[in-house]
Amino acid sequence: MSSSGIIAADPMPAKSRLSKSSPSGGQSNLTIPTGNTNMLNLHSPSPSFNSPAALSTAITAQQYFHRMTDLQQMDLQSAIDQMRTLVSIYPQRVYKMAYYRKQTKNHWARDDPAFCFLQVVMIIASSITYGLAFRVSSASAVIGFVLKSVLINWLGFGVVVSSLGRLVANQHLMTAERSSSHVKQNVEWLYAFDVHCNSFVPLFVILYGVQFFLLPIVLGSSLLSLGVANTLYAIAFGWYCYITHLGYRALPFLSNTEVFLFPIAAILVLYVFNFIGYPFGLGWNASRIVAYVYFES
Repeated sequence: MSSSGIIAADPMPAKSRLSKSSPSGGQSNLTIPTGNTNMLNLHSPSPSFNSPAALSTAITAQQYFHRMTDLQQMDLQSAIDQMRTLVSIYPQRVYKMAYYRKQTKNHWARDDPAFCFLQVVMIIASSITYGLAFRVSSASAVIGFVLKSVLINWLGFGVVVSSLGRLVANQHLMTAERSSSHVKQNVEWLYAFDVHCNSFVPLFVILYGVQFFLLPIVLGSSLLSLGVANTLYAIAFGWYCYITHLGYRALPFLSNTEVFLFPIAAILVLYVFNFIGYPFGLGWNASRIVAYVYFES
């Protein structure tokens, strides 16, 4: 192929290519779909995001939701592997796949809805379990709690955080110096939502999983109950901020992504304040507050 061509075949299989790039010399556990994959030729400039080549590689919303209705088009095993990686000591490995997608498909965001599909299924299952644990009186109340969990806690919260994160990144964190051979890039909204979905995994494990088994403790009125409950929420949202930071740090055209760690300082202030204020009646138990909002009849 001539030097002016944009696409060049990669002789190395996709799976081995990612394994060699895993940090700390270890092998990545992520499952990469194999097949006829192409890599962008590094000797020629990348196409503009407004060019037909770029638009042809981007998945549309219609295609995305259509794939969500067909299990055969979703790589569920890869999504499960990514979730396991996100709760490991190397959560940054998940964003290696975003770079792989950029090189092969010219977009950073997932085009496989399996990850979102599994999250929705897990939230529905855990919400029903919580409803039974709190002895919700009617099926309609359980359905209402499920809808709140999916549409507000996961989707609504995710849309707000993703939109704000993308806005901050595109307006304030873009790299000032850029080589003439690089095309100007922006954070895709769907990638920002992917970052939210990634960050939601450890939050889900702690607040929907671990907390469930500690309900007799965290719903008490003692200082121990307050400490355990608030510790769970502080870890969950602190972890959420950390993985969000990793997601934006993985984009090479962004700088100063440490700003996404700043909310952790506010979490620590609230955490300490609740302990100090407890003797004066100012200590708030996060688990009791959430239980009151969702289950108080």
